[in-house]
Amino acid sequence: MPSFDVVSEIDKHEAQNAVDQANRELERRYDFKGANAQFALQDWSVTLTASDEFQVDQMKPMLEGALIKRSIKVSCLEYSDPQGAGKQVKVVATLRQGIDKDLGRKMLKLIKDSKIKVQAAIQGEMVRVTGKKRDDLQQVMALLKADESITLPLMFKNFKD
Repeated sequence: MPSFDVVSEIDKHEAQNAVDQANRELERRYDFKGANAQFALQDWSVTLTASDEFQVDQMKPMLEGALIKRSIKVSCLEYSDPQGAGKQVKVVATLRQGIDKDLGRKMLKLIKDSKIKVQAAIQGEMVRVTGKKRDDLQQVMALLKADESITLPLMFKNFKD
């Protein structure tokens, strides 16, 4: 029986390249000359550090642009509130990945409401979709890609005939 898995993953190497690219852009910008501003990637969070909150707000589009150039959706970013004041302000941008239970249930409901003859099940941080016909599975892929309410970047893996 044909099946595939729906997952939400971010390539760590591409994320590191995006942060490096944003740091290079930061060095070239005239309004950041002499400012102690930088981007740092640790695990799945990017720390934006600058001397004041205005500069941190100016750094966010730089990071987002670098992520877009590396084919990482910006919708997976979650910014924290600014921390610190005076000489250094930090904002942590978390890169969300994995399908949580609420999003998984939402996807299951969307698939069932579409009346496509497939079965879907939540398995950890992924959703497995099985069906008798390959065309039905491709319809489900198109349905999930077209849905505006799913903000995480989705990938379809382990397609088996």
